[in-house]
Amino acid sequence: MRYVEYGPDTAAQSLRLADAPQPVAGAGEILIEVHAAGVNRPDVLQRQGKYPLPPGASPILGLEVAGRVAAVGAGAESWRIGDAVCALVPGGGYADYCVAPAGHALPIPAGVPMESAAALPETWFTVWANLVDLGKLKAGERVLIHGGSSGIGLTAIQLARHLGAVPLVTVGSAEKAAFCVAFGAEHAIDYKRENFLERVKELTAGAGVDVVLDMVGAPYMQHNAALLRQDGRLVIIAFLQGSRTEFDFMAVMRKRLVITGSTMRPRSNAEKTALRDALAQQIWPQWKEGRLLPHVHAVFALSEAAAAHELMESSAHIGKIVLKLRD
Repeated sequence: MRYVEYGPDTAAQSLRLADAPQPVAGAGEILIEVHAAGVNRPDVLQRQGKYPLPPGASPILGLEVAGRVAAVGAGAESWRIGDAVCALVPGGGYADYCVAPAGHALPIPAGVPMESAAALPETWFTVWANLVDLGKLKAGERVLIHGGSSGIGLTAIQLARHLGAVPLVTVGSAEKAAFCVAFGAEHAIDYKRENFLERVKELTAGAGVDVVLDMVGAPYMQHNAALLRQDGRLVIIAFLQGSRTEFDFMAVMRKRLVITGSTMRPRSNAEKTALRDALAQQIWPQWKEGRLLPHVHAVFALSEAAAAHELMESSAHIGKIVLKLRD
């Protein structure tokens, strides 16, 4: 099969097509003939040597795929050969064939293109785990989402609205701000032109927000704490601008704040299956009706993985970037 190889240097241009044996589905696994694969920030970090692989994961890039079941391992008989599925995978997505735990796959609703389906698993698993399970976001609450125009950000907007919460976002341009508002954000703040701390205070009449979903990290920590209301929750999912900073914890004690965070890839198969089950019950019916689907910014051929990574690193995109392998 074809797959995308990288290295020995860390540049996007090191990405290139190579050949490898087709993987085999083991017990509890399905083999997916990949039609499309999502491109995510962790793929870039892995290429740069900054994202260690969990034990047993494929060294091939790619954390989410869509395609058709090509083989079924023992204990995975709930799936049939030919089923259209999208799946969260621990690696291996940038390839013609990819193995996935059977419990991490979801059926693709009729009419949803493979490119859209491939953009669903990583963001929805991540956002559900962090906004619902950790952030405890509820109807009527306000949530501040940093990186609002990213794939994660747009999914968080959708989930907040689905739950009856009010999403506010920060973005890096007027174009991204307008897109996020059209996509469902109550307000979008261009952090390059406005002080988001002061703007959120203004928009909420000084009340602040109940939850912050942060992927920026160190420079935002104190502002995040200042904006959270009593019993607020700060949920950290990435550190795009660093993980180390000096921090005054007085607001945490005074307002009984919760600071938490998580990464998806190291979670156990059982934890990811529980997330899949929650999405199957709560979100899959919305996908089936054509709602809560992702915005796909750009689609590249597998041979164009380098260009896809360059676009990801530029942060010029809005929503998801996808590799297309076959029709």
